[in-house]
Amino acid sequence: MGFSLTGAHVIFFVAAVIVAGMVSGIFIGITSNVSTSLSNRGDRIQEQLDTDFTIINDPKNIPTEGSDCIFYIKNIGGKKLITTNETFQLFMDGEIIATANYNFSDDSIQASEYTKIYVAQSTISPGDHTLRVVGPLAVKDEFTFEI
Repeated sequence: MGFSLTGAHVIFFVAAVIVAGMVSGIFIGITSNVSTSLSNRGDRIQEQLDTDFTIINDPKNIPTEGSDCIFYIKNIGGKKLITTNETFQLFMDGEIIATANYNFSDDSIQASEYTKIYVAQSTISPGDHTLRVVGPLAVKDEFTFEI
């Protein structure tokens, strides 16, 4: 005695439900991974937007103090910036300035506040220059000036 037509339909139906369940499980897993990835990327972009600064000097009149040139950095982001030689790197005309040749007046600045960067005049010759300041999360600003 064999299966009837109804029995064969039941077996195919159960097999189809199992296959559909497996496929939907795969789609749920993929959707979950994509959702998590987009959420993480959004968090990184938000953090980068909250970490922003600009150089606010007059390009024709760079102030000096002792043997240093002074550059003003304003925090235009939404969170506190840690301003140390470890969190910021400076480039003058494409060349990195050694950390021993610059320092900040403050260890950190809140949103909308500013700080001074003291750069040794020995690293800056007379003429036109471009200062690039690279901060946390590779946020950067460039400033062209004349000494």
